[in-house]
Amino acid sequence: MDIPDLAGKVILVTGGNSGLGRESVLELAKHNPSKIYLASRNAARGIEAIDLIKMEVPKAQVVLLLCDLSSLQSVQQAAQQIRSDSQHLDILICNAGVVACPKATSKDGYEIQFATNHLGHALLIKLLIPLLFKAVKVHGDAKVVSIASPGFNFSPKGGIQFNTLRSEQDMGFGGPPKRYGQSKLANILYADELARRYPELICISVDPGAARTELFTSQGWVMRAFILITTWMRGEWMWSAKEGAYNQLWAATATRDDIPSNGGFYKPIGKHVRKCGYLKDHELREMLWEWTQNELEEYEL
Repeated sequence: MDIPDLAGKVILVTGGNSGLGRESVLELAKHNPSKIYLASRNAARGIEAIDLIKMEVPKAQVVLLLCDLSSLQSVQQAAQQIRSDSQHLDILICNAGVVACPKATSKDGYEIQFATNHLGHALLIKLLIPLLFKAVKVHGDAKVVSIASPGFNFSPKGGIQFNTLRSEQDMGFGGPPKRYGQSKLANILYADELARRYPELICISVDPGAARTELFTSQGWVMRAFILITTWMRGEWMWSAKEGAYNQLWAATATRDDIPSNGGFYKPIGKHVRKCGYLKDHELREMLWEWTQNELEEYEL
C-alpha cells in the first residue's frame, strides 16, 4: 500500500482494537504520524491491540481512546479528550460498526445498529469539526472517512424509517439486514451531505469489501453463508483483514486530486460508485441531516 509520509498528522480510528481498524492503525503507524488515537469501547482489548502494533512499530505514537459509539455520552467524553489533548485532527476514520444484530436499543434508546454505525459517529464528527478545520489550515486538508457497505441495498422501504428509530424496530422477516442496511445507507448519505456543507473537508464513504474479520467470524452460519453468497454474486471474494483495510487507507491518505468526487462512495480500491436508488435521493439525504442534528442538539462541548 503506497502511503505517504504522515509527519505531523493526527489521526483517529474508531474500532481500532480489531479487524480492519487495527490493520489501518498498524499501516498508518508505519508512516510517522505524530499521534494516532485508537478508539475502543473495551480498555483491555484496546491495550492489547496497541501492544501488538508496537511489536511491529516500536516507536508508534498510538494512544488509547475509550469510546462506546452506542452511548452518546461516551462519544462526547471521547471528543472532549481529543479536543483537550490535540490542536488539530487530520484524519478521522469512522471504522467501528456492528452487523445484523438482534433487536435491541442503545443506552440512549435508539435502534442499536443505527445508534452505533451512524449516530455515534455523527456526534463524533460534529464535535471534532473544529479540529478538522484547524488541520486544513495547518496541512492543507483534512478527511472524514466513513466505512459503509453494499448492504445499503437491503434498506427497508423508504430507506430509513425515522419514525421508529427510538425503538428496536421490528421489521419482520429480514429485520437484522434491513436495520443494518439503513445504517449503512445513512453512512453514505451523511458523508455526501458533509461534503456539501463543508467543502473545505474531504468527506467520503468506502466499501472495504468482504473480509474475514471478527465481525464476520462472530456471525451465525446463516449470516456467514449470506455474506459469502452475496459476495460471490457481486463477482468478488473474501479478503484478509489486511487487504480489507486497503480501501480506507487509500481514502485516508489520497490527495484531493486523486479523489474523483468529494462526498462519493468508493469500492476497492478507490473506484467511484455511481449513485443508484436511495443514494440519489437528495430529500432523504437532507432529512437524515436534519434528523441527526436535532437528535444531537443537546450534546455540545
